Amino acid sequence: MKINQLVRCLCAAWLCFVTAEIEAKDVTLQHKGLTLNANLELAADRKIADGVILITHGGLAHRDMEIIAYVQNLLVKEKGYSTLAINLSLGLDNRYGMYDCMTTHRHRNDDAAEEIGVWVDWLKSQGAKRVALLGHSRGGAQTALYVAERDNELVKAVALMAPAIRENTNAIGYQQRYGKPLAPVLEKAQKLVKAGKGGTVLEHIDMLNCTDVSVTADSFVSYYGNELRLDTPTLITKIHKPLLVVVAASDEVVVGLERKVAPLVDGKRVQMKIVEGAGHLFRDLYADDAVDAIDVFLKGTGYSF
Repeated sequence: MKINQLVRCLCAAWLCFVTAEIEAKDVTLQHKGLTLNANLELAADRKIADGVILITHGGLAHRDMEIIAYVQNLLVKEKGYSTLAINLSLGLDNRYGMYDCMTTHRHRNDDAAEEIGVWVDWLKSQGAKRVALLGHSRGGAQTALYVAERDNELVKAVALMAPAIRENTNAIGYQQRYGKPLAPVLEKAQKLVKAGKGGTVLEHIDMLNCTDVSVTADSFVSYYGNELRLDTPTLITKIHKPLLVVVAASDEVVVGLERKVAPLVDGKRVQMKIVEGAGHLFRDLYADDAVDAIDVFLKGTGYSF
């Protein structure tokens, strides 16, 4: 093992040890009859007023999954940023852990963007003077959707790690993933939504990371009906905040992201960092490289302390 690899491994082990000694603060708020929860960690000698990075996990995942927990710890303990890692409700009260595929899917893509906004407002109510947003995978695309459609002056910078693109939920991607056409299901769901029956439950449907599940018509349409609102590169063109896209060079889920983002990069408003060797979940310490890039980006925007 090379010296630099050994050092990184030792640092990772130390980070895990330190994290075990620190108590995270679980915070909750009420939104549309649901309890939303998040993990708030303040950096040493920092207050919410100094600024917080709001972190959003990927589709059907959660705030305590490996990549989110590790990135949060790196940002707080090594880089000195306060963070708030949220759990999207996905329509469930006080949700923790992975979404159970067999639970009827009533959540919508737009719900996530709305909940990100609710947490940004909560941070403002707690005295935050600035917020940076960080999202991974579908959470990255939902973060981009929030910023593209809601120009909140509190948000100063946006970082997206392997954010989803339209190919993840378009007809070609659906056919490749499930071996069946998207059109028949989507057309049925769209007709129900148009007729005001979006709450109708469709059975034996393949959707996102789940197969043979129950899903409401409006939930299905939200993830498959409007490709442009699900496509991070398209959303980036509508964002006016400083933005960084971190690309996993060996991403097996979001394929072709670098090619789609490259024409948008201007080195100022939009930047891109390619993490060579990284898979979609940035395992094997590739998350360290991603966080290093995010730190450099934030310092360049003037966000950092």
